[in-house]
Amino acid sequence: MPEGPNRGIPDATVARLPVYLRALSTLIDQGVATCSSNELAEQAGVNPAKLRKDLSYLGSYGTRGVGYEVEYLRYQIAREIGQTQDWDVVIVGVGNLGSALSAYQGFSSRGIRVAALVDSDPARVGEVVSGITVTSLDDLDAIIAERGVSIGIIATPGEAAQPVADRLVAAGITSILNFAPAVVQVPDGVALRKVDLSIELQILAYHEQRKAAPDAPAAAVPPAVVGEASA
Repeated sequence: MPEGPNRGIPDATVARLPVYLRALSTLIDQGVATCSSNELAEQAGVNPAKLRKDLSYLGSYGTRGVGYEVEYLRYQIAREIGQTQDWDVVIVGVGNLGSALSAYQGFSSRGIRVAALVDSDPARVGEVVSGITVTSLDDLDAIIAERGVSIGIIATPGEAAQPVADRLVAAGITSILNFAPAVVQVPDGVALRKVDLSIELQILAYHEQRKAAPDAPAAAVPPAVVGEASA
């Protein structure tokens, strides 16, 4: 298992480690054997000082005057974030998004293996999606126990997200990636990450709007709205 949480690595640093791993893999593909922190930071799109601080949590892998051995550093980061072993995941919700996730080739190259697809719709049960037979939600507990799955992906409509999260946790899942457009609650000890594509697009729309009218004043808030907000 990764040692990060036991060593007190900040969550923000953990979130950047896969970015460094991808950057190092790109350098390897380019035939680069060693690189400086500045070169790696540029490849990863981060500040060099931040990169050096992040890597300091992992140990001393750089050599003064030489930089980092790309292959060795890639291995160390991969080991730290659990990429040196395979992880089975279960996807709950086999609609358009769930089906697309099951077909994503980037999972297997990063040690992630889709072990099961689960859906509550009887019409979907028995279908073969991306080479995997869709299983009934009623069989979720047995699937997780039988295959030793610890990571679950929620790709359901928003209203189903919390019940599905509850069932995943009850079945023994300890890490959840939520794609559903809803906020879910999990108990302490369960890691939860959320990906909301609509919010990300709204943020981009905000930036596009600011580009179109950079000097436009902020809209005035009606008094009634102010009162409601402070109530």
